[in-house]
Amino acid sequence: MAKTRISISLEQEQAERIRRHAERAGLDVSAYLVHAATRQMAETETIEAQFAAVDALIAAAEVEAAGASPEADAPVGELTEQERREVEAALDLVYGADRPGARPGEAA
Repeated sequence: MAKTRISISLEQEQAERIRRHAERAGLDVSAYLVHAATRQMAETETIEAQFAAVDALIAAAEVEAAGASPEADAPVGELTEQERREVEAALDLVYGADRPGARPGEAA
């Protein structure tokens, strides 16, 4: 596979610090930077995958809220059973369904 060159600009102090860290790791600067960037990308992708369901819920709620009428803000009483299940499902996504006592105000 052909290699591609990427040029970066950084302060001299940063460059020296990277060189020292690469040397301690037994890598040249290019290999060290590729390793660091690859590790950061994997971490970001893992986090995004973990929060995808929560992000989708938030996006759906924002769409729903954008179309809500002013009367929707008025108190309507108790939650329906379906609304209660939806709230519980959302809390399970946030706190984890298998963590008893993880929700604020709940006894362990």
